[in-house]
Amino acid sequence: MTFYPTDRLALFIDGANLYSAAKALGFDIDYRKLLDEFKKRGVLIRAYYYTAINENDDYSPIRPLVDWLDYNGFTLVTKPAREFTDSQGRKRWRGDMDIEIAVDMLQMAETADHLVLFSGDGDFRALVEAVQRKGRRVTVVSTMKSQPPMTSDDLRRQADNFVDLNDLGNIIGRPQRAPAPRPVADARTLAEREADDEY
Repeated sequence: MTFYPTDRLALFIDGANLYSAAKALGFDIDYRKLLDEFKKRGVLIRAYYYTAINENDDYSPIRPLVDWLDYNGFTLVTKPAREFTDSQGRKRWRGDMDIEIAVDMLQMAETADHLVLFSGDGDFRALVEAVQRKGRRVTVVSTMKSQPPMTSDDLRRQADNFVDLNDLGNIIGRPQRAPAPRPVADARTLAEREADDEY
């Protein structure tokens, strides 16, 4: 990554997109390490994290992460997720944050020198171009090393720098937690176990 020590940096994290990319690569993001890494690379002026939250559920699995980020140096941008039914009749949730990311990036382009977008969404190509016209550099962080690749070729080509998330795995990642081992059931039948107990 090409950063200058005097660069004023702003991070824009598309939460759902980054989560999917990291999951496809087999690790979880350690957001404290992520923040620390970019503080080393320049003057970090803002780190935005964007996500939609299902506010109708009593418990949302993303809520603990959102709360932690909010208290630990990130600017949270959230909105309620919308429920819809897919073609197979299953309930799904949608919460597109593209407009919020675009507005914030264009505003921060007035004060930041280098903007880092954590998303591979090709819809952001025009946004990156608009920010570059303001004389700012843009780095895109996503991955081409997953199957399928998680970033658009158009976005990758438009960015000043492209960083594959896989290359950052050892720096900002932690291994995914393995599921707890299940006890191995005794394969013998009840009659066989009772017979063993008699002797």
